[in-house]
Amino acid sequence: MSAAASKKSEKHEMQVNETTAEGLVRGYEITVPAAGIADKVTEKLEAHRKDFAMKGFRKGKAPLTLMRKMFGQSMMGETVQEMVDESVRDLIAEKDHRPAMTPDIKIINEDFKDGDDLNVSVNYELLPDVPEVDFSSISLEKLVIEVSDDAIKESLDRLAEDAVSYETRDGAAEDKDQIVIDFTGRIDGEPFEGGAAEDFPLVLGSGQFIPGFEEQLVGLKSGDKKDVEVSFPDDYGNEELKGKAAVFETAVKEVKAPKAAEIDDELAKRFGSDDLDALKGVIKERVASEYDQASRAHLKRKLLDALDEKVDFDLPPTMLDIEGKQVAHQLWHEENPEVEGHDHPEIEPTEEHTRIAKRRVMLGLLLADLGSKNNIQVDQDELRDAVLQQARQYPGQERQFFEWIQSNQQAMNEIQAPLFEDKVIDHILDQANLTEKSVTKEELEAALEALETDAV
Repeated sequence: MSAAASKKSEKHEMQVNETTAEGLVRGYEITVPAAGIADKVTEKLEAHRKDFAMKGFRKGKAPLTLMRKMFGQSMMGETVQEMVDESVRDLIAEKDHRPAMTPDIKIINEDFKDGDDLNVSVNYELLPDVPEVDFSSISLEKLVIEVSDDAIKESLDRLAEDAVSYETRDGAAEDKDQIVIDFTGRIDGEPFEGGAAEDFPLVLGSGQFIPGFEEQLVGLKSGDKKDVEVSFPDDYGNEELKGKAAVFETAVKEVKAPKAAEIDDELAKRFGSDDLDALKGVIKERVASEYDQASRAHLKRKLLDALDEKVDFDLPPTMLDIEGKQVAHQLWHEENPEVEGHDHPEIEPTEEHTRIAKRRVMLGLLLADLGSKNNIQVDQDELRDAVLQQARQYPGQERQFFEWIQSNQQAMNEIQAPLFEDKVIDHILDQANLTEKSVTKEELEAALEALETDAV
């Protein structure tokens, strides 16, 4: 390299001064020389001039001084942003760092102008070095349940109840009876839209009508009439009816008693099976799947508890702080379910919130590191199946949901994350000392209830 080239390189080389190095926290001040910025602006102006046509000059021949006067300011702003980004990337690459989050970048000399060096502060936190864990030293017990005949019968009984029919009977209406009614509602003596119907079948106790309505019809017989006095809830969907008192002139035309369906081949056909034995087979598979999911949840939690006891390493402070606030916010809403929005005072994390947050962040980093080191990935087929499964929750809108997910990376990540985590969990379980224990449904339920509520 010539002496001239060496001097030019020195003029353009950024200067880095470390300001913070505490634990995982790093801070730097970067100085980008004015000469380097000026040369970069000139390069951009020259590139732009090639295709620029100015009156009085041939295309590409406009004087650089005029180009600088016209476009210099905008080119300067664009160049500064590019050089700041490039300088931070070079710094991170040179230090071989892995920032835990997006670096915080600020221009120190905000009154920066053409001819000045650019001074930038960069602060970020590092991802920690995750220690190796001997998973073979972890002993776990998988709870296994056999699907009993009683469990199948219980499911069949529920299906029979869902397939209930109603038969006309004499006498007073009771809870769960179906009554056929005519009614006309009035507010301040005047009928209102949607407040009347004829031959309406209403199952008492179903909660289909506003609170207090169905209860007043219990005990009535066919031919009875009653003025039902109720008030619309304050959160009722129709603004015009919210909180208003109403009177419904109601006439009972018929009382019907519920009759559960017979558990036979006809019931099976109503639920898409050829016969009762086939339906029992479907039920057994479904119940077995439910048991497996519950057993898996218990085993996963026990594994995470074991990992939590085995690992301990420094955590990025900001990541821990953000998670602590999220935990506090989540648990506050669980304790205050009546507050649906976020119009409430800021919730300060407690020591318990911070403890839960530390567990979540540490285990999250451990699983992410393990997945990366072992090249564990969610393939496209697995991801597509998961998206389709969620799309089925929106009948008639599956295509719109699928297209929305495809265009929303954050939503896609939220679907992918638990799939990735489960594959890492399987990787660990393959190496752990795993035994099986036969239990009853009640014992599994008790085991799940015994777990703490702060599962990751």
